[in-house]
Amino acid sequence: MKIKKESSRLVQPIYEGSSSPTTNVFMPLSPFDTVTFDAHVAFIYVYKPPNPSNKLIELGLRRVLAEYREWAGRLVHDREGNRCILLNDAGVLFVEASSDHPLGRIDQPSPNYLQLHPPLEGAEELAQVQLTRFSCGSLVLGLTTHHVVADGFSISNFLVSWGKATRSLPIRPLPFRDRSIFLPRNPPKFQFDHCGWEYMKARPSNGVNGGGSAVDVTVAPIVVHKAYFPSQFLQQLKAKASSHGAAKPYTTFESLTAHIWRSVTRVRRLCGSETTQIRISVNGRTRMSNPKAPMDYFGNLVLWAFPRSKAADLLNQPLSHASRLIHDAIAGVNNDYFRSFIDFSSSETKMQGLVPTADMNKKVLCPNLEVDSWLRFPFYDVDFGGGCPYVFTPSYFPEEGMIFIVPSIMGNGDIDAFIPLFQEDVDAFRRILITKVEGLKSSSFPIKRHKGLACTLLSSSKL
Repeated sequence: MKIKKESSRLVQPIYEGSSSPTTNVFMPLSPFDTVTFDAHVAFIYVYKPPNPSNKLIELGLRRVLAEYREWAGRLVHDREGNRCILLNDAGVLFVEASSDHPLGRIDQPSPNYLQLHPPLEGAEELAQVQLTRFSCGSLVLGLTTHHVVADGFSISNFLVSWGKATRSLPIRPLPFRDRSIFLPRNPPKFQFDHCGWEYMKARPSNGVNGGGSAVDVTVAPIVVHKAYFPSQFLQQLKAKASSHGAAKPYTTFESLTAHIWRSVTRVRRLCGSETTQIRISVNGRTRMSNPKAPMDYFGNLVLWAFPRSKAADLLNQPLSHASRLIHDAIAGVNNDYFRSFIDFSSSETKMQGLVPTADMNKKVLCPNLEVDSWLRFPFYDVDFGGGCPYVFTPSYFPEEGMIFIVPSIMGNGDIDAFIPLFQEDVDAFRRILITKVEGLKSSSFPIKRHKGLACTLLSSSKL
């Protein structure tokens, strides 16, 4: 893939019909902002022609930044030394690029993805945009955003609003920012111990990497494997997971995550007595009450569930066992848990010597996993005037064990999972993924094919 960078500039908000706001506002970070990953993340959208011009998309960006000012700001420290977002309208990096070749296949994760968005490292800007046009007329939007500013749900709301602004429609949804919903209780209630989960004790500096996380030494190369799960397979998987006395059926996410957890654990060849756990994002917008957090809250509002098991139990017990572990762990991250976290993170005594556990510097998570579900995010509603994207994908992120679950481009309830593995384990993983589901009935049904699709296709007729 040959990409030519045509131009690069900073894009500031435009305030139409109103005076510009002050540019010296310091927005404090919430407890959820300070505990998340301190790094940029990247997303890629692919649009078929015809597409609006770069100038029109840029104008839409300027309009929406007037409402979502954080992206045009900068991370700084205030006079008290607290990290915050300075709303100074410094701007978003806007890159225009092109290729003399047609886009070709983009359905398989590849290091080529990294050419489709600005670099993740060393960016001062809190959001970066790259528009890449191909000779076939296809448009690729590559976006990077700093995770401290907002979580995936907020990013998707921002993108939907950007699309509407580009089409000269009213900007919706608008961001809700009232941090008073996160005030600690008086007196505080430490109902859960958050050390060892969201926080850990700071490691002493060794003079090499500033006392941060140890650098992983990876012997084998890591590749990102994409698995496609048709809805009919998922329905059977869900029925199997729920067949051992579940009070109510487990969700598709719980059943699929259980299946992936067991499959990855098997190819890792862990010792049976070794403990494996998953870090699963839980959206507080659907959990918090008194006061309730609105769905259009802008920022981070995520904590994590940590189901865990001995490797032998995970593999020897049926699928329902892993599904139950996942379900119970997620159910435990409820309003009480979120409120306890707010009280804990607001206590100077409790927080003494603690740092967040979220770490994007690790390249190998084995024996653990992290699973981020984007199934409920409206990424496919991002329309700049030429229609919705026909491909949405996370960028290439080869961190072994870091899994993204997204709605498939096939639609109809199908799911794509991006699963980084050691390259030597990929073939075994493919076989295990389609054979190690006990008792699923064989059936025949058509699988929709997408032009250029090349990934593991799971059909119950193969089981």
